[in-house]
Amino acid sequence: MLREADAVNTRRRQRVIDLAREELGTDLRGKRITVWGAAFKPETDDIRDSPALAVAQALHNLGATVTVTDPKALDNARKPHPELDYAEAPIAAAEDADLLLHLTEWPQFTRIDPKRLAARTHNPKVIDARGTLNTGQWRDAGWITRTLGRR
Repeated sequence: MLREADAVNTRRRQRVIDLAREELGTDLRGKRITVWGAAFKPETDDIRDSPALAVAQALHNLGATVTVTDPKALDNARKPHPELDYAEAPIAAAEDADLLLHLTEWPQFTRIDPKRLAARTHNPKVIDARGTLNTGQWRDAGWITRTLGRR
């Protein structure tokens, strides 16, 4: 049972990477990707086996410039992943981004005004891997949205 749970988690991480490549093209060099979340789960600074950081690292390895933000886990994330960029605030992290990835379900992220945020990005595209963003509100604000597990 544990092996299957691990396999599901690995497939979900790969699915986020695949969706990012669908949205941005297979060559990610020069693409700016923002990752909301570094912690394994919200309300903690624990990054052990963090899906968000695994995805961020994989996208960086494919040539993207990846900026990570998290309310509590940035200091812990910087140590094992110094090659990633970091921003203290979610809106600043998304500045000129080609794609936003919502990877840890911090409540702070769901309260951000998507219209205000869209004006700061290069391309208003979001992949919600947690399923906690109000998709209708984001689409009404001009975002192209993809939610993991939904059409």
